[in-house]
Amino acid sequence: MGRLQGKVALVTGTASNPGLGHATARRLAAEGAKLVTTDMDEAGAALCAAAIIEAGGEALSLRQDVVSADDWARVIGETESRFGRLDILVNNAGIHLTKSIDDTTPQEFQRQLDVNLVGTFLGVKTALPLMRASGAGSIVNLSSVAGTLGIQGLSAYAAAKGGVRTMTKTIAVENACHGIRCNSIHPGMIWTNMMMQAASSAEAVKDALMAAIPLGRMGEPDDIANAVLFLASDESRYITGIELYVDGGMWAQ
Repeated sequence: MGRLQGKVALVTGTASNPGLGHATARRLAAEGAKLVTTDMDEAGAALCAAAIIEAGGEALSLRQDVVSADDWARVIGETESRFGRLDILVNNAGIHLTKSIDDTTPQEFQRQLDVNLVGTFLGVKTALPLMRASGAGSIVNLSSVAGTLGIQGLSAYAAAKGGVRTMTKTIAVENACHGIRCNSIHPGMIWTNMMMQAASSAEAVKDALMAAIPLGRMGEPDDIANAVLFLASDESRYITGIELYVDGGMWAQ
């Protein structure tokens, strides 16, 4: 029996492959969870769900803009209609901006907050009633090492991810009485489509980043997926409000 047998999980931002959401959805499904995969890229979310179904799992794909409260209400409603419950929420959807604070426009700064922080807030707020109805649940919010470390060029992104970090702790404290846990995962440099697109010269940037990582290599999406699996499962039943760094040792320096 899988580690998540009988549980229902919702993962946002599942279209990009290789990507954290895509890898996470497939990893949770491999351990027995029924999946709801969402993304602004409806076709990409559907491909993620199709891969899960092809492997013998059960999945529903939905288009979603995480900044839209109406979209969140629809997604949670369809999750309840299809599966009757929600046990695991993974707030993964996010965007990245690499610019100095001098070059960042107010509009760009606000967009980082909207997608990375407000989107997470809306997800938790909308999902909580359904999770409380089950009497238990696990929320995993994707933050970043940039949410705690000063990294050049990431002021807007860091502000949003730092907000996710501290909001997670408050959610954990407020919902412990309902049996709902909430933790944040802080990826370091993970080789995803987002990272590839951010690198103007992929191999040169990759080599430079690896030199700053104690373990000497960039992470893979499955490294994050496995961390999410642990926090989503009952193996972490006495863990809530923590920051789990999956960064090859960057935060330790």
